[in-house]
Amino acid sequence: MRTKLPKILTPKKVKEDQILDLNLRPKTLDEFIGQEKIKKNLEIFIGAAKKRNEVPEHILFCGGAGLGKTTLALIIANEMKTKIKITSGPAIEKAGDLAAILTNLSRGEILFIDEIHRLNPLIEEILYPAMESYVLDLVVGKGAMAETLRIELSPFTLIGATTRPSLLTSPLRDRFGVTYSLDFYQDEEIEKIVERSSKILGIDIDKEAIKELSKRARKTPRIANRLLKRVRDFAQVKEIKKIDKKVVQEALNLLEIDELGLTPGDRKLLKILIEKFGGGPTGIKTLAAALAEDEETIEEIYEPFLMQIGFLDRTPRGRVATSAAKEYFGFKKSTLF
Repeated sequence: MRTKLPKILTPKKVKEDQILDLNLRPKTLDEFIGQEKIKKNLEIFIGAAKKRNEVPEHILFCGGAGLGKTTLALIIANEMKTKIKITSGPAIEKAGDLAAILTNLSRGEILFIDEIHRLNPLIEEILYPAMESYVLDLVVGKGAMAETLRIELSPFTLIGATTRPSLLTSPLRDRFGVTYSLDFYQDEEIEKIVERSSKILGIDIDKEAIKELSKRARKTPRIANRLLKRVRDFAQVKEIKKIDKKVVQEALNLLEIDELGLTPGDRKLLKILIEKFGGGPTGIKTLAAALAEDEETIEEIYEPFLMQIGFLDRTPRGRVATSAAKEYFGFKKSTLF
């Protein structure tokens, strides 16, 4: 039976994030918490482009879902005082779709393509001259009547975002002027994000409660903000005015999120790997079949966090449960399963 990751814990965007993002998303680099090295580099990058009155080079953001790639793209547009067009790789299905987007960009505007690794290869080839020379080469007609139509484009900045940089082709990757890799956040950074969000949402929550919630947020700001809303809902239903550590524990235990942020899906994956395959190494296809789960979900949702907390390793021979994971189940197996 497939174990479905609850929407609240998926780092990918869901419908409720649209409203949440409008309220909580930082607008400037100063407001953005975490990713300090990237912020410092972007300050120089943006400042230099402004002083030269030039269009910034194309930027590639790599990293797991929910870590701030879209937010940073919006901040860059805001700092450059320009407009941004947002789309995704799967949404650009035809050459005409890309042409319509690019020809409507004015000088200095930004095109943000999420999941850029999922671009159609034919679309990707059309993008190359657009990125390099600000021209669009389209083939009009078929057979002997076919001819190439060249359209001049206004200089623009492409910002690409990917959770799977290994799936990007070398020609596309090489056309980005700068590449930044976003890391998972430290608990202290998540605490600052939760504190900021609670003030914006008008939630009365103490510091110990913020710490407890942050520990369970899977080191991901998007999940931290969702958990904060769920805890707020719990407190309102229970008619609790001030949220303390106990309230957070009760609310998140109800959602089956333990003190490390592990979900039933995480625990099932590790348990199968340890008990059925002796801790591994086990190939991704074999593991996916045993879990009745697709490989992409394992690779993009479960594995990054489990690797970050030291519970899972990827080796050339397959996935391996670490000694820390085995120790975790040695202490808690009877209570979690």
